[in-house]
Amino acid sequence: MNNLLSFVTQNISNLLIWVSFLSLDEAKEAKFPVKANGHPKLAVSRRRNYMWWLRMAIFAVFVLSGQSVAVLLGRLYYQRGGKSKWMATLVQPGGFPVLLPFLLLSPAAKTQSAPSAAPSAATLASLYHFLGVFGAADGMLYSIGLRYLPVSTYSLICASQLGFNALFSFFLNSQKFTPFIVNSLVILTISSTLLVFEPDSSSGTAKISTGKYALGFTCTVGASAGYALILSVTQLSFRKILKKETFRVVLEMIIYPSAVATGVILVGVFASGDWKGLGKEMRDFELGKVSYVMTLVWTAISWQVFNIGAFGLIFEVSSLFSNVMSTLGLPIVPVAAVFVFKESMGGVKVVAMVLAIWGFVSYIYQHYLDDYELKSRKTGTDNERVDGVFEDSLVERSEARNG
Repeated sequence: MNNLLSFVTQNISNLLIWVSFLSLDEAKEAKFPVKANGHPKLAVSRRRNYMWWLRMAIFAVFVLSGQSVAVLLGRLYYQRGGKSKWMATLVQPGGFPVLLPFLLLSPAAKTQSAPSAAPSAATLASLYHFLGVFGAADGMLYSIGLRYLPVSTYSLICASQLGFNALFSFFLNSQKFTPFIVNSLVILTISSTLLVFEPDSSSGTAKISTGKYALGFTCTVGASAGYALILSVTQLSFRKILKKETFRVVLEMIIYPSAVATGVILVGVFASGDWKGLGKEMRDFELGKVSYVMTLVWTAISWQVFNIGAFGLIFEVSSLFSNVMSTLGLPIVPVAAVFVFKESMGGVKVVAMVLAIWGFVSYIYQHYLDDYELKSRKTGTDNERVDGVFEDSLVERSEARNG
């Protein structure tokens, strides 16, 4: 297990370096606009196209790696003696201070609309407090589910968030459903559903009573619906309230609600008296005190890496696409558990992984068709067309796709 912590430390550090790259590159572009042979718009168009795809790839890696590592470390916490649901909840938003240096590196965001239309401080405070309080409650539900359910069942129920997200996106963000998107949603759901037929070989769940199992099931379903709502509301906020197109606004949407959520959870930790047993829990942790602290610290950082990827994909594409990436990563956890927790590797897990990749490719192909249609529709308009790249903002691309 110490090897696991070392692996996590090295890879999360590399991911945070990528975050630095995103912040510094954005700051450089804002300070030194790119020009080429007297045609700045040509160079900027090409650069934006390449950088958009690069950001998409980085955010996707953040979602897959951050989610997988965080869930595995969460299982490790419970299996090796951790019992505090409040602590397991706290680490989900509690790692936000690690993002503060990147926020300082990012330039101030510019609004798409007139200054008079910029959101007021009261509006932003209300938005951040809603997301923070709701996120804290949602995190507690996830912690209860992870405590009482096997990995396979937990992954299965978490896949339901894709369906919830599709429903919320339809009403809140006017998400359109094409045959390829529907095919992707169905296949990804089946991929995660198959995991329930794989016997769970991890320890720590066999002695759970029927009542606690039902509680874990109910809480995980509620958490999945709540998380799907958070993603849809976040996309709506990006498009209708914030209307900014920099990496800084992604960090703000993570840091400020996470700070609120952390405060709410800390109140719960002390109000419930749960803090009194944390010292004993650390002493009794099977891997030792240092490993106990490191497990919690890297779980918190992993969740922040996941948040950057998830919110970044919402900003760049949509909440549904962000959830597709998250669902794609669900089968990774049981497969990774084969190496981390020495669980058995059955054919069902292999099939689940293949279906997950198939569903993901189907969704990506739909976005390829969307981009092709957008380029064709733009032909003959006043927008500049340079080598197939249009001078569209991210907000305009999103509205063209969803509107």
